[in-house]
Amino acid sequence: MQEKDNLSEIDIQKQHIMDNKELSIWEALIPVVILMALLAYNIFWEDGEWLGEYSNQYILLMGGVVAAIVGFMNKVSLGVMLTEVWENLKSVFIPIMILFLVGALAGTWLISGVIPAMVYYGLQVLSPAIFLPASVIIAAIISIATGSSWTTSATVGIALVGIGTALGINPGMIAGAVISGAYFGDKMSPLSDTTNLAPAMAGTDLFTHIRYMAFTTVPTIIITLIVFSIISATVEVTGDADISGLLATIDATFNTTPWLFIVPIIVIALILIKTKPLIALAAGVISAAVVAVIFQGDVLAELSDSNFSVITQAIFTDTAIVTENEKLNDLFSSGGMEGMLWTIFLIICAMVFGGIMDGIGALSRITNALLKMASSIFGLFASTVISCLGLNAIASDQYLAIVIPGKMFKKAYEDRGLAPQNLSRTLEDSGTVTSVLIPWNTCGAYQSGVLGVGVAEYFFYAIFNWLSPFMTLLFAAFRIKIKMLRKPKQA
Repeated sequence: MQEKDNLSEIDIQKQHIMDNKELSIWEALIPVVILMALLAYNIFWEDGEWLGEYSNQYILLMGGVVAAIVGFMNKVSLGVMLTEVWENLKSVFIPIMILFLVGALAGTWLISGVIPAMVYYGLQVLSPAIFLPASVIIAAIISIATGSSWTTSATVGIALVGIGTALGINPGMIAGAVISGAYFGDKMSPLSDTTNLAPAMAGTDLFTHIRYMAFTTVPTIIITLIVFSIISATVEVTGDADISGLLATIDATFNTTPWLFIVPIIVIALILIKTKPLIALAAGVISAAVVAVIFQGDVLAELSDSNFSVITQAIFTDTAIVTENEKLNDLFSSGGMEGMLWTIFLIICAMVFGGIMDGIGALSRITNALLKMASSIFGLFASTVISCLGLNAIASDQYLAIVIPGKMFKKAYEDRGLAPQNLSRTLEDSGTVTSVLIPWNTCGAYQSGVLGVGVAEYFFYAIFNWLSPFMTLLFAAFRIKIKMLRKPKQA
């Protein structure tokens, strides 16, 4: 999901959790409380502009400073904290490179006519009455095939947001549908890195994990589809006349031909044969540049006298293609790599905060405190869910939200006689899918940056993602499909 090149990039044996017996639970929570208070003030009272455009980034760094002060007071050296920060930053190097390439992809797919063609043909095929549930299904299929929610959003996700926006559907609804489908597919795909990581941490095998996860995941996606079907039946969209006008404007501006789809087909084919995401996305950028020269000569000539200048601008900075339709003008603009900088800075600042929190032993202390509160089997599941949710918010990284609870809770599940797939399923139901609901988490930052829709806008509509932890708790509360290996050990 968060796209490392492949599972080999996630060296499970090297994942470690810093412990600090000098640190109390209350001291560990100080940076968290201050961070959440500052973020809440910025969001609810200053409309996200308290410290300017990069308010959230500055707040994360301020939280990191508070965490460092707590660390110094508890005999943690600066070197230890910086080492953990460096480890965190190294872990997001590939995702940052992918973000840059996604920005380049958006720019080149615009000037090549790929995105306009997707919108053009999509408007004719996808009926407003079924658009949202269809978006869930399309995203799910692509994500199962590729094992990647990130790639799904960067390809069909962008197209679906464009098509739905042209139909007059709320972008938050579309993004929520795309993310719901993408995370369902990623979660159930044996090609997904997190789907491999969770059973590895819990001590079960991949296909046992996927089969067991289906018990909670399938009902959740069915509910999601039902809700989106109801929303689609009630949502107000633009009429046929408006759509005809959009089609005419696209046709007049671009050379729309099915041959343009060779570009996304190349990218998806490369991913299906397990090519590294960086290579697949780079191929998408290069092939789109070639297609732009072949099919969109008039568009390139209108933007500049030099094709090379237009293509490099589309890759690195902003590009805007003006049409007679204001709605399409918003859609046919891209920030290129430069447009990804806000998201990348957010990820870097989140990794600094998470690294210092890990370095001072705060993450371990908070998770251990949750573990001590688990006095029953349901309490154990609930503590795991809370731990995963908390780490997604505190550490800003879904891998840590799987690795740390996986290591901390594994023995507790064994002592209660619970099969390891109970833990692996709970890690995915609460750690993997909720990462996209945190604006400063790497996944939340990526999805909002790529789809052009803020987390606050799609949060409610990412139904599959926020419903999943409730579903796993429901199953735990009523002992539905909770596999036991033996009677639990007596305390």
